[in-house]
Amino acid sequence: MELLLLFFYITGFTCFSVGILTIPYYPLSLAFEMRKSKQNIFNSKNPFVSIVVPAYNEGKVIGHCIKSIIESNYSEYEVILVDDGSSDNTLEEMQRYETNSHVIVVTKKNGGKASALNVGLSLAKGEVIFFVDADGMFAPDTISKMLSGFSSEDVGAVCGNDAPINVNNLQTKLATLLTHVGTGFVRRALSAIDCLPVVSGNIGAFRYSTLEKTGPFLEGFIGEDIELTWRVHKAGYKIVFQPWAIVYAEAPSTITGLWKQRVRWARGLLKTAYIHRDMLFNPKYGPFAFYLPINLTSMIIIPLLQLISIILLPILLFLNINPIPLNWIGIMGWLGMFSAIFALLFSIALDRAWFDLKYFYVVPLWVLYSLMMDVVMLWAIIVELRREEAKWNKLDRTGIVSR
Repeated sequence: MELLLLFFYITGFTCFSVGILTIPYYPLSLAFEMRKSKQNIFNSKNPFVSIVVPAYNEGKVIGHCIKSIIESNYSEYEVILVDDGSSDNTLEEMQRYETNSHVIVVTKKNGGKASALNVGLSLAKGEVIFFVDADGMFAPDTISKMLSGFSSEDVGAVCGNDAPINVNNLQTKLATLLTHVGTGFVRRALSAIDCLPVVSGNIGAFRYSTLEKTGPFLEGFIGEDIELTWRVHKAGYKIVFQPWAIVYAEAPSTITGLWKQRVRWARGLLKTAYIHRDMLFNPKYGPFAFYLPINLTSMIIIPLLQLISIILLPILLFLNINPIPLNWIGIMGWLGMFSAIFALLFSIALDRAWFDLKYFYVVPLWVLYSLMMDVVMLWAIIVELRREEAKWNKLDRTGIVSR
């Protein structure tokens, strides 16, 4: 019994530890905000940009995406729209914009997102290549803000900041709050120490010269964005987060959609970690190699420990052993909610998104969300061990625009 109780205490402190784990990021995030930007380094003052938009059955949203791009305040660009064999009206929606001199429309047999991205890349003429999901909506200055992230020759890629566009139910309101923590806050900190582990598929930009060295996206791979990001690190480039380059995109609005998306992401992480396991602790790859074990521990090991601690708690209570104070302060502390709430408020302040505080009443759902993410990782590990086929399982779009 003493061993059971000891194990509970060892694992219990990790329960819902997103808030606890982000504590070291506070000074790093502030350092990122105070870091001075250098002058952009390109072949010209306004480099030509290629924006690749892959789409499969995105008829509900692709029009909003294209319209937002062509209404940008940046003029030196092309938009390469790649229809990946859609069975809906996606291609017809794309062709509505072919009269615009900036727009190129391509259609191909269905082969998956990475293959569509590579088709677009093969046609791109830009010095900088943007990769954007079909549900993404640009702000007028998104392109110029992204380009400002390329502050030196050794910056090979820039990750933008995505935010939910469909804030119409409790789940997407929670997603709006958590985006500030996981994206705006944590990515600032990781960018400050050159350890950003992913360039978001929603909004990412790469120098063409960088992609010439790394090669294209890995086809037939469901975590193509994170896998390419690790190759950029491997090639010796820095990756920068640009929090003010905003793209609005649909967040999963159903539990089923959220589950499919997060299992896909988790499997992508597991596959990428296996492919690039030679990077861990390898000084050849700089600080990123020493951050990776920390990242993988927090993303893979700790969720499993959290599940164990959740299972142990009712067992101990059934045995009349109270491992934590059974009052609201004790339970909140054990769940890590105090530090999580502080992280959330700090993140909103960094993003200057005070208007999102109106969704604060959904914070208690964070507990259930965290538990679900723990189960997601466990299931992702199980299906990987089974070597089940990895499918993209893209979201069913709603077309809702609430911002």
